[in-house]
Amino acid sequence: MTIRNFRILLIITLAVLTAVLSAGCTASDTQQDSKETIINNSDNLPVSDDKGEYHIHTTKSSDPTLDEKIGQMLMIGFRGYTADNDSQIADDIRKGRTGGVILFDHDVALGTDERNIRSPEQVRTLNNQLQGYAEDIPLFIAVDQEGGKICRLKEKYGFPATVSAEYLGTENNETLTRNAGSNLAGMLKENGFNMNFAPVVDLNVNPDSPAIGKLNRSYSADPDVVTDNAGWIIEEHKNLGIITAIKHFPGHGSAMADSHEGFTDVTGTWSEEELIPYQNLIKEDLPDMIMTAHIYNKNLDPDYPATLSEKTVTGILRDKLAYEGVIITDAMDMGAITDSYGLRDALKLSINAGCDIFLFANNIVYDENIAEKSVSIVKELVKEGEIPEERINESYERIITLKKKYLPGNYTKV
Repeated sequence: MTIRNFRILLIITLAVLTAVLSAGCTASDTQQDSKETIINNSDNLPVSDDKGEYHIHTTKSSDPTLDEKIGQMLMIGFRGYTADNDSQIADDIRKGRTGGVILFDHDVALGTDERNIRSPEQVRTLNNQLQGYAEDIPLFIAVDQEGGKICRLKEKYGFPATVSAEYLGTENNETLTRNAGSNLAGMLKENGFNMNFAPVVDLNVNPDSPAIGKLNRSYSADPDVVTDNAGWIIEEHKNLGIITAIKHFPGHGSAMADSHEGFTDVTGTWSEEELIPYQNLIKEDLPDMIMTAHIYNKNLDPDYPATLSEKTVTGILRDKLAYEGVIITDAMDMGAITDSYGLRDALKLSINAGCDIFLFANNIVYDENIAEKSVSIVKELVKEGEIPEERINESYERIITLKKKYLPGNYTKV
């Protein structure tokens, strides 16, 4: 080999060796960069909780939007035995337009028993579907399961029989009432509910009251009997992780009319004694939630029914009785509200009164888009200064606090 050829071969060899070493360094640097990326972005990795379930933690802002806060303040009813992926209710839940739903077995507007409840198996499937659409914050899934005549989960659909509040109050036996409460709560838990709009704490002042007395919904005319039995029912629900909502504040038991149907004036029949069960239960820190009534009492507020009255909701329930928990309205589509107030005014007044959740049973009248309309209206009212944003924040915090207490879920975006 000539010296010239040897020099050429040496140059080529050195060039190849340099390339190989360079490639090795590049690969090593790339691997190190990858390791650093994984370490620096470890919040994006699946994290196992105590149950071995994995959740993806993202770097998405944890601050909820105004729309999302308002959505948590809304609970709605809907039609259907299923909640398919393309249904309106599924869309409302996914988009955060509602923080809760309520199921019925009877559709008042259509006059039919075809609504949401057909059998235990069907109800469990429906509730699983509904909860599955709630991506961040779990849903309240509620039902009126008081016992007796006010039961949505009836024997004819395959559910266990129940007894009325009037029967329990007449017996006034702690063991009997606790057993009834445990059975009610167990039935709800087994079928995918997490909230019961019960117990009723209205005094049986007027046994002929069309909404209370005639339906055997009151334990007694004696506030102590009502307090005791309602307390036992609440405690048995708590034991099984079911949220309760006592009703109907500030007392519907003396009413001569039914607020489902229209204006209900209790000015001449209501007395402060009807506040005693609320006062007693609040002192015992038992109520998870309190539902307002749409009754009018000019001695409490000469202008508005209780649900829309700041004097009643904030002045009495918040300030006088020192209640700090969640307040929910009775159905906003009941005649006592819709006959006299438009949607915008009803929402504005109820929120400014101090209510945290406005309930649209969507049953007496039906509007498939009520969730979207309500969120839009409330947001507009906030932007216009008609509702202080702080009121929205207060309600949102109360709702989330209650959900965290009872409902497991991913609360990273709260």
